[in-house]
Amino acid sequence: MDEGKSFQISQELVLAAYKRVKANKGAGGVDGAYFDDYEKEMKNNLYKLWNRMSSGSYFPKAVKGVEIPKKNGKKRLLGIPTIEDRVAQMVTRMVFEPNVEKIFLDDSYGYRPNRSAIDEIRVTRERCWKYG
Repeated sequence: MDEGKSFQISQELVLAAYKRVKANKGAGGVDGAYFDDYEKEMKNNLYKLWNRMSSGSYFPKAVKGVEIPKKNGKKRLLGIPTIEDRVAQMVTRMVFEPNVEKIFLDDSYGYRPNRSAIDEIRVTRERCWKYG
């Protein structure tokens, strides 16, 4: 850990998080930056993000609101974070998820990697058929 840093976040972790975020694609946030824009100064951008996150001084930007249509004809508001905020969220997820994943029960399906409500329904249905 670097001296003066509150949190142990490596620069390699921030870069890995950026690569995962970029692979997911997505629109730009309120800052209007897309991946091409972000990558023009990527080394500097990721360094600043790492520095703020590891020192505890990172604060996310506002979220861009976009209305998207629903099947019933109404609309719902979708929040689009900036690329920087998406990277920060991914760093947090990459550190947090492995630590909490090991304490969940096997029967827990909500908000877990590679699990869904559909998986829960499938498993429950199989148990019902098996045990009557």
